[in-house]
Formats: sequence, structure tokens, C-alpha cells
Amino acid sequence: MSARKSGLQKDVLALYRRALRMVRTKPALTQPKFLLFLRYTFHTQASSVSPRNIAAIEHLLRRGKRQLEIYEQPSVRDCQISQAMRDWEQNRRGLRTTSQ
Repeated sequence: MSARKSGLQKDVLALYRRALRMVRTKPALTQPKFLLFLRYTFHTQASSVSPRNIAAIEHLLRRGKRQLEIYEQPSVRDCQISQAMRDWEQNRRGLRTTSQ
């Protein structure tokens, strides 16, 4: 059985699900870029803060919600992917294939 989630954990998961739904509203050619941006951002932000630092997590949630509101606008059709994001994705793929 999984442990019950706190309200803050539920808020983070709700923001992630909302962001995943946002990706589906974007043009098919740019969806992989939005998905990579989303995954990279959540991963790097999560690893940069301690799970016990509630104030920092709440701050990141507020900032993430504001950023997501901007990306949800229909006028936003594309996003920029940095080389660091591409490298991160390649490393993740490499780890997945070697561990299977």
C-alpha cells in the first residue's frame, strides 16, 4: 500500500497533471519540446529543494502556477529547449536502457 499523500504533495501532483494536459493542447510538432521542458523543469526544481522545506516548495508551486498560466495561453505555440535539457534527456534515456 502506498502512503497517504500530504496536501502539498497533492498540490504538486495536480500542477504536474495540469501541465501534462497543457502539453496536449499544443501543436503536435512542438509537444515533445513542451514535454521535455516540463519533465526537466520539475525534475531539476524537485532536486534543488529539500522535501522538508515547506516554504520553498510553496514558493515553487506559486511560481509554477504563474508560469503554467502563461504557457496555457493559445498564443504560446512553441518553447525553447536548451542544450542542458537535451543532455539531461539523453542521460536519462541511457540510464533506462542500461538498467533494463
